[in-house]
This record gives sequence, C-alpha cells and structure tokens, in this order.
Amino acid sequence: MDQRTLGTAGPTVGAIGLGCMSFSGFYGATDEAASHRTLAAAHDLGVTHLDTALIYGQGQSEEIIGRFLKAHPGRRFSIATKGGIVLQPARHFDNSENRLREQLEGSLRRLGVEHIDLYYVHRREQERPIEEVAGTLAKFVEEGKIGGIGFSEIAPASLVRAAAVHPVAAVQSEYSLWTRLPELGLIDACARVGAAFVAFSPLARGMFADRMPTRDDFGPQDFRYNTPRFVEPNFSFNRAIVQRFNAYAASQGVAPASMALAWVLAQAPHILAIPGTRSAEHLVQNAASGTLALSADQLSEIDRLLPRGFAHGDRYSDQQIVGIERYC
Repeated sequence: MDQRTLGTAGPTVGAIGLGCMSFSGFYGATDEAASHRTLAAAHDLGVTHLDTALIYGQGQSEEIIGRFLKAHPGRRFSIATKGGIVLQPARHFDNSENRLREQLEGSLRRLGVEHIDLYYVHRREQERPIEEVAGTLAKFVEEGKIGGIGFSEIAPASLVRAAAVHPVAAVQSEYSLWTRLPELGLIDACARVGAAFVAFSPLARGMFADRMPTRDDFGPQDFRYNTPRFVEPNFSFNRAIVQRFNAYAASQGVAPASMALAWVLAQAPHILAIPGTRSAEHLVQNAASGTLALSADQLSEIDRLLPRGFAHGDRYSDQQIVGIERYC
C-alpha cells in the first residue's frame, strides 16, 4: 500500500486507514466479534492507521480497539482519537486544558496504551482562542502522552493560527466525490503548514459501496436517517447520479469503493483517507485503492460523471452541523 506521513514528523502509515466510528453502532447494529475481525483484516492488509473518538459510543469504539490490542499484542497500529465534545448535560464543546486532559487520560485507559500517535480536538470551542488550545495539546506532546496534534473540521485560517503555536500533524474533514468543500482552501492550507489532510467519510457514508443503500436500510438510530442528502426527494436524485459512477467503475473492472478512494488519494500527496466499515470483506476493497493508480482519462471521466456540487441536499442537518467551522 502507498505510504503517507501524518505531518512532517511522522508516523508513516498506509494511505488508507480505518475509521472506527461504526464499531459503536453509528450506522446500525454491530458486535465486537465483527469489529475484531475487521481489525485483524486491517492489519493483514497493511491498513495501519486507526481513527476513533471518545464520543463514538461514549468510549465504546476505543474499548473495542483496546481489547483487540490486548488480545493481539503483536499487531500494532498508529492510533488517532479525539476529544473536546461533552455530551452531558447537553452537547457542547470544551477545549479547556482540564477537560482535554481528562478526556485524553480516559482514552489512554480505554485503549490500554500509554501513548497515542495523534490526538485531535474534535470540535473547536469558538469562545476559546485556538492558540490556547494548540498550546494545551503541545503540553501533551511534551509529556509524551501524544505524538502529534490535530483538529477536526476547522477553517484554513484557524489551522494557520494553530500551526503558528505548534506544528499540526493532521486536520480531518469530510471529503469525497460528493463533498468537495476542503478544495476551497483547507487542503492547500494543510500543504502550506506541513499537516496531513485526513478525509473522513470518503465513501459518502456508503453511497459508493457495491450495494448502494436504500431508505429502508436506515433505522431511526442511523446517523443518515435525518441527514438531508439521505432524505427524499434528495436521496433518489443522489442515487440516480451515483449509479452512473458505479456503472463506470464496473466497466473498468474496479469496485466503486476502490475507485472512489483512489480518486481521493489522487487529489494531493498529503491526503489520507479513513473509510469506515464493519465488514472485513469491504475492507479488502478499501485497501485495494491504496495501490490503484487512476489514469488521466479515468479522472476526467469521473469529473464528468460527478461534477463538483452534484449532490442534492446539505451534508448535515442544521443540528448536525453545529460546531463545524464554515469558511466559504
């Protein structure tokens, strides 16, 4: 698999990582045995970077990873997790040193490790200067608790301010063939400051899978149930457009997931992708994109089939988007 670096100081990991949000049932019911099979397959396929967070099942995803690592001490991953969101008594953001330290210590305990390679602020607390937050994360680096600092869903201007305090290893944002906002400055800003850009939901929350989801697949607890792009009539419009891409991928002898991920990686050499899956079988397709080089003709045809802005509906509802920095 193609190898890419999380920031200028490493570590070097496979260009395709594994997003572990689905381990906590975010997209429907799952079980720990299936998650452990997925982790075992990831290791065997060269998928060496895991991405999780405190709020994925309120620590459940971290605990599942921690139990796998304990049971398989020879299998090592580069792990990223996230803090800064507080769910009780009401969801809000707290980037204070005390809160981040408390959450980091909890993540270390659940993962069963003494050091985390990359620690993100999951959502920025707007009332607190980002320079202060970067300084807090820098303390964790100095203490040996984390290897690098990161931010999720921040604006390019915020990244530049944070990087002036301490090198930022990575910024993660949603990026895929149907979510192109990071092209308006964030990917370039990451390159300027030496940060990796980590694309989450690079398969459009399942739209580029072999079997495209239907509305019947979304139970009330599924994140997509009330997300505008998955609500009618938007969903039917989007399915029809994406089906053209899926047919093209098949005509090229490539799984849609592999082609969609290869497209993401082709956009810049500092981009990594962290598709999530509960299935070891789907992971094989994801990992295959780490060695798939798309031709200029293929990239041109993909842009024709799925031009910027093709998706109907916003990527988040008004409630879901709270805390994400908008910059264009």
